[in-house]
Amino acid sequence: MSKHTLCPIMFAGTGSDVGKSVVAAAFCRIFLQDGYRPAPFKAQNMALNSYATPDGLEIGRAQAVQAEAAGIPCSTDMNPILLKPTSDRVCQVVLNGKVAGNKSAADYFNGTDRDRLRKEVHAAFDRLRAEFNPIVIEGAGSIAEVNLRSRDLVNMPMAQYAKAAVILVADIDRGGVIASVYGTMMLLSEEERKLVKGIIINKFRGDISLFTDGVKIIEELCRVPVLGVIPYFKDIHIEAEDSVMLDLKSRSAIDGKVNVVVVLLRHMSNFTDFDVLERDERVHLFYSNNVEEIAKADIIIIPGTKSTLADLYELRKNGVASAIIRAYRDGKTVVGICGGYQMLGMEVCDPHHVEGKIDALPGLGLLPVRTTMQGEKVTKQVTFTFGGGKAECKGYEIHMGETEITASNASTLNILADGSTDGVQVDNRCFGTYIHGILDNAVVIDHLLTPYLSQLETRTFDYNEFKEEQYNKLAAHIRQHVSMEKVYEILDVRYEI
Repeated sequence: MSKHTLCPIMFAGTGSDVGKSVVAAAFCRIFLQDGYRPAPFKAQNMALNSYATPDGLEIGRAQAVQAEAAGIPCSTDMNPILLKPTSDRVCQVVLNGKVAGNKSAADYFNGTDRDRLRKEVHAAFDRLRAEFNPIVIEGAGSIAEVNLRSRDLVNMPMAQYAKAAVILVADIDRGGVIASVYGTMMLLSEEERKLVKGIIINKFRGDISLFTDGVKIIEELCRVPVLGVIPYFKDIHIEAEDSVMLDLKSRSAIDGKVNVVVVLLRHMSNFTDFDVLERDERVHLFYSNNVEEIAKADIIIIPGTKSTLADLYELRKNGVASAIIRAYRDGKTVVGICGGYQMLGMEVCDPHHVEGKIDALPGLGLLPVRTTMQGEKVTKQVTFTFGGGKAECKGYEIHMGETEITASNASTLNILADGSTDGVQVDNRCFGTYIHGILDNAVVIDHLLTPYLSQLETRTFDYNEFKEEQYNKLAAHIRQHVSMEKVYEILDVRYEI
């Protein structure tokens, strides 16, 4: 079946966390199902969750998820600018997948290089548009931040450049949805309002028929059609973009399952590493920095972090470091991933002050390794074998620092496809690795859970199969509640299924 070229579609928001990322992922899967070749795009993303592309560059995790939903490998063109907060006022700027330096918010938004960044963003979009159809664009935050209009790279100026059909997404669960939609529309310029072709009301709870009058009011006020009202869902699981979602996670252990605690760090990054454990019915996953709750866990995982030394200092200060050491001595399993791996070693040094003012701190001393922070970031996808096995595993690395083994009798954890090694283990209850996504591999999960499964009889969890099922469920959910016929009319293409 031949397919028409669709104009780009942008999902913009009345605010942050209204569901733009998930809606964009849904449409990536829908367009794929309908025979198109979609690709996601977000000009500028701010997140600590990131991902390594196949060519060893770094992008926001949300665009990697959307690319997965679209059935294509991710690339930096999908997210040319990534801002990774290192403090409340400073971000690491990643441009086209490579670190371009650290900047304060004032320097970044008021700097003289906005025109250069805009050209980079436009060039990335043009490369995508030449290869894919349609481009599914995600906005950032609210499109009504008129004080930022002249410096904006990601919302309406991007829509104008792309000649995109803008769909405004609003979160009704927060309340005041009519005011937020109407207020957003009224704060746009006349030229910008012309680009808004539809409205989606997201996260509705209860009987949708009760909002029929609300839909009519919005359409009359804004003179833009409401394309659908999407019910809130809890039974579809898509990897979250922002750490705000951690607020919804469990904070304590329970009986009857293998309890796995992820140590809650102030600068925690890449918490999507643990989505597979959260979905595994054998496991109860929770997040905590409470020493009493940590003591109840069977398995303790120290996750990645944007500031290893600052978080290591905090763990020592609040007693969590001692609790982890004590738990290991009591027979519990302790695992470190990326920054967590560095913390489990003998010492973490930062002689060049890559992270901050701290020169060095002793680690937890559970692994015979020593880490020195380096200025150049490692970003790459990897294929490896785990723990001396033969099964092919996959993951990715994003880290700064070199870790050396300090004991001759230490065992290497992973053998990479190029013959190099990663990580170290002292026994079956303690290991560390730089590889994010290591837990997405069933052989690793089985190794981790085996000591605790004598009373459980469930099959090995296939995470890739699970994710595909979730993308398809999400697409079906959106199709049920959004008029795809109207969407295709807006994109100036015959409705072909």
